[in-house]
Amino acid sequence: MSLDRIGWAVDIVAPQASERLLEIGCGHGVAVTKVCDRLVDGEIVAIDRSAAMIAAAAHRNAEYVAAGRATLRVAELRSFDPGQRQFDKVFAIRVGVFTRGDPKREFAALARLLKPDGRVFLFHDEPSTHADEVAAKLDAAALRHQWIVEAQLAHAFDGGEIACVVARPPSSP
Repeated sequence: MSLDRIGWAVDIVAPQASERLLEIGCGHGVAVTKVCDRLVDGEIVAIDRSAAMIAAAAHRNAEYVAAGRATLRVAELRSFDPGQRQFDKVFAIRVGVFTRGDPKREFAALARLLKPDGRVFLFHDEPSTHADEVAAKLDAAALRHQWIVEAQLAHAFDGGEIACVVARPPSSP
């Protein structure tokens, strides 16, 4: 994934200095770096199913981990236990479960992990697929689980388009 897409995604998430964020599927940790650059006393927790990706992200973000701004864990969203933490914002960039299959357990986990006024940002792109088609898949998945979709966004970059759906759980304000 090009840095342009990740930079756009982080701009949309707009991390505030004191927020607590969760990234699902952090890969090499590029977004973690971009989020940490904006944090002062906030924190990002990043999870990935791959130990190799977490190792790469930890290497890239060693200074932020040491400073306590980044925590990296090998975990799947549906079974992730952050202890007492709840998050202001949760985001995922190109995590296929939200566009394929039934992400029922993932949406249940998100509802548990978000603060009452929290939001989830789902970013996805697929080669040869327009952003509006991808956004429709994300939107349908959220609505199927009674989430409230607040925005659909798209961004064109060299070689394609990326979609974003911003949503909140049904019980949020």
